[in-house]
Amino acid sequence: MSPARLTAAEARTLASGFGERTVLVVGDVMLDEYVWGEAGRISPEAPVPVVDVVSESLRLGGAANVARNIVTLGGRVELLSVVGEDGRAEDLRRVLAERGIPSDGLHPDPDRPTTLKTRIVASRQQVVRVDRERRDPLRGSVRERFHAELFDRLDRVHGVVVSDYGKGIVDLELMEHLGTAAREKGVFVAVDPKESHFYQYRHVSVVTPNVHEASRATRLEIRDLSTLEEAGRRLLHELDCMGVLITRGPEGMSLFRPDREPTHVPVMAREVYDVTGAGDTVIATLTLAAAAGATLEQAAVLSNAAAAVVVGEVGTASVTAEELALAIELGYPPESGR
Repeated sequence: MSPARLTAAEARTLASGFGERTVLVVGDVMLDEYVWGEAGRISPEAPVPVVDVVSESLRLGGAANVARNIVTLGGRVELLSVVGEDGRAEDLRRVLAERGIPSDGLHPDPDRPTTLKTRIVASRQQVVRVDRERRDPLRGSVRERFHAELFDRLDRVHGVVVSDYGKGIVDLELMEHLGTAAREKGVFVAVDPKESHFYQYRHVSVVTPNVHEASRATRLEIRDLSTLEEAGRRLLHELDCMGVLITRGPEGMSLFRPDREPTHVPVMAREVYDVTGAGDTVIATLTLAAAAGATLEQAAVLSNAAAAVVVGEVGTASVTAEELALAIELGYPPESGR
């Protein structure tokens, strides 16, 4: 298994091209609500902590967080998804606008709520998460308009991220048509997979499963390098794609490509506070880098550095291009001061 290398100068050169590239993010947008507080006592009603609320905040999740990462890195982004006709959709549009992300690609569906995930965090520890969502597939005129707009937008972008969280936006027909159209237009397509949909993703450029997702998709327990490599080979064969990037948590990442030795990217994180949204950061960085001319190996190194920075923060986070270069230069994530 060969290691991947990238210098800080190479990283800066690649990052200098981010601003000239546009990435279309397609998939499930979410609004992440954080309730921050302190827990110093146990409820007399049940054996659960009582959280005294200090503050509340809204952040972008799912496909919206992928879009946020692309903008923070300096790239241009378009976002295509479905939301409800509710107040949370307006909250989502407002937060997108604050981050400089266009919301004209959000299609309202009166039969669905805007996906909301509420996390209660006490003393930097998540206590509970409450989800409000629907997972059934898109139907009718909303689905037809969504699919039509996706293919219209392919003509003006350099890369596509499919962010599939299993909320009904991504289906087999969409992936089949997207794969064909993107190949014809020479557009790079990366997929953050949902394990139950894995074999919908054939013929895309790259898929980015974690170890658990890769194990479930291949029905092979990944327990060492041998089984990891076997899983990577199986996925390459079954999906017929350019690459499979398996994220391995504290063991880094491994990139598999046809007819090449696997490339291992060692972990860079010093401290892990919260992995929420780390996969969004990985696929955003990978796709923007590839669209800017990086090889898959270089893009993997950049995405690994980006993930190392964001897991050191609580909640969904993002990383700048300069932080990427500094992380690679220093060999670990720099103190961002954010």
